[in-house]
Amino acid sequence: MRFWRYIHALKLAGWPRRAHSPPADKLQRSFHYRRLMFDGTEYHYRVFVPVDWSHATSWPVILSLHGGGGYGSDNLGQISEGLGPAILEHAGRFPALVVFPQAPANGTPGWQAVGGRIALAALEQAIEEFHGDRSRVALTGMSIGGNGAWYLAYHHPQRFAALLVVCGFVAERMGTMHPILYPSLVPGTTDPYTVTARQLAHIPTWIFHGDADHSVPVEQSRRMAAALRALGAPVQYTELPGVDHNAWDYAYRRADVASWLLQPSAGG
Repeated sequence: MRFWRYIHALKLAGWPRRAHSPPADKLQRSFHYRRLMFDGTEYHYRVFVPVDWSHATSWPVILSLHGGGGYGSDNLGQISEGLGPAILEHAGRFPALVVFPQAPANGTPGWQAVGGRIALAALEQAIEEFHGDRSRVALTGMSIGGNGAWYLAYHHPQRFAALLVVCGFVAERMGTMHPILYPSLVPGTTDPYTVTARQLAHIPTWIFHGDADHSVPVEQSRRMAAALRALGAPVQYTELPGVDHNAWDYAYRRADVASWLLQPSAGG
């Protein structure tokens, strides 16, 4: 009953408001502009820094990976949907550094290619500049960013203390917004879910997906959650009835999601 009251309250408040992104000037003021050099090319990213930030404190960190609408080089697309607007609305819930890299629109499979290497470089640079706590780095992503979160966690399983995946996918898929082929996280196997789960079984994980998703089948998240549960992994799975691909509008605005990402045990 509590969940259904939550969904009803969101609908009364006008959610989902996917079409109404925050004004660009407000986004620019709220997230620090940064740049990095990678393989001889300059890339841009954003960092949210709490108003009470001090170098005397070691801050928890969230690395946030955008969906297909964030590709580009404007350094705005990656904060216009998902976690960025949620932070603008509820900044007090996020006493942390939040790093927002932007994957280039170069036709490669997002975070599985150069985008992932840019993300890790931006993460390291932000941790160094703003005194982030390397033992408390949470990773989150939505849609192709969810695929990227699975991918980066799979390849760097000791790097992340918590994992929040929103409408992501593990198996090979053709992108719906951009005609890009995203390879399976584990090529050459018929069960990438179990193989991925074995690598991530020690990481506290929370998965969100709408059961009416027309872009990424909800079965992707159901199978990943089942594979983690079969191993006794610390996983939560939240399926949103009647919600399409924009599950991020519901997930990131939940107060318990912010607190889960930032608790001292990093999601445990």
